[in-house]
Amino acid sequence: MRAQATAFAPASVGNIGVGFDILGHSIAGAGDRATVRRIAELEVRIDAIRGSAIALPMEAAANTAGAALIALREALQLPYGFAIELDKGIALGSGMGGSAASCVAALVAANALLDEPLPAAALYPFAVTGEAVASGGRHGDNVGPMLLGGVVLATAEQVVAVPVPAEWTCVLVHPDAVLETRRARAALAGAYELKEFVAQSANLSLVLAGCWRGDAALVRAGLNDVLVEPRRAPLITGFAAVKQAALAGNALGASISGAGPSVFAWFESSAQASAAAPAMAAAFATAGFTSQTYISPVAGPAAQVIA
Repeated sequence: MRAQATAFAPASVGNIGVGFDILGHSIAGAGDRATVRRIAELEVRIDAIRGSAIALPMEAAANTAGAALIALREALQLPYGFAIELDKGIALGSGMGGSAASCVAALVAANALLDEPLPAAALYPFAVTGEAVASGGRHGDNVGPMLLGGVVLATAEQVVAVPVPAEWTCVLVHPDAVLETRRARAALAGAYELKEFVAQSANLSLVLAGCWRGDAALVRAGLNDVLVEPRRAPLITGFAAVKQAALAGNALGASISGAGPSVFAWFESSAQASAAAPAMAAAFATAGFTSQTYISPVAGPAAQVIA
């Protein structure tokens, strides 16, 4: 029986523009690591958090990773507890799923220590519980893709893997700026018109159909967020120019990654993505921000045990 395991959870693109709180995909490159130990005490505790620029809660119930393992312990009535050490590789407030990655990495590591490990999808309810500590709501558009890999439709109760062509590639550009998730959600308060919901539903349907059929034209027609992006874009300096740089590079579409300020774009090939990425980063530079660029298959990796 393993006494300790370390897992890595990748970054993610939440919402994918048209699927607010229910659609996302994982990104190769950045991610968080969690090392979890089985302990005799019937508790979950956080022993260390490294790599974060801001202080994160050490109290387990107030930490996404701790809350997820508390939920796991209670649901399975485990006769032991867990001690967690986190190594942050995703900046919080980046729109890359930083809080979700710690939660998922801890769950995957803890799952490897169970007498009978659960399938990845069975960890989803616990991941949503953990993520809610940071986001204030139960939504799985970040934790779902991290658990399963690739594009995932994440409802309140289940996760559904969405197939995409292997050659489709995402560019994600993260400016050196912070946009706190709760502030980004506050920007969505106010009245909406029925026609906006109809248009967004149509666009989401086109994107999902395009993914399943491998039809880039359908995705290009649908990957346009008319509901959330107009309300959050003013919070991201340089957003319009970054998006335009992506579209000028023949992107299938571009929008805000998660709550922002990162911006993502989908391309039909890695060559197109690599060609467009410098222009996207240059647009943020013009707006006064240095940035990090990630180029990843849209069908990104799943969280996994690494030690």
